[in-house]
Amino acid sequence: MPRDQFKTRLEIAKKKISKRNLDNKNHNPSPIGTAFKLSTELVSAVAVGTIIGFILDKTFGTKPWLILIFFFVGVIAGIANVIKSAKNMQKK
Repeated sequence: MPRDQFKTRLEIAKKKISKRNLDNKNHNPSPIGTAFKLSTELVSAVAVGTIIGFILDKTFGTKPWLILIFFFVGVIAGIANVIKSAKNMQKK
């Protein structure tokens, strides 16, 4: 293969790759995907807090106090995660 033909093909391939990279950077997630991500973060934090509270209540015999405390801690942590994620999405 002649050297000039190789250089031409290489330049065309580089342009295609750079165009693909620009397209990927400008890709915005769908609103449903964003809502699903935020709701998952909130629900998972609440679920983890509640499970920890349940386990500790069973261990120490303090039913229902630790479940309630860790439930509210989970709610606060979940809201903080949602706010943090929303700010990160807004920057992009």
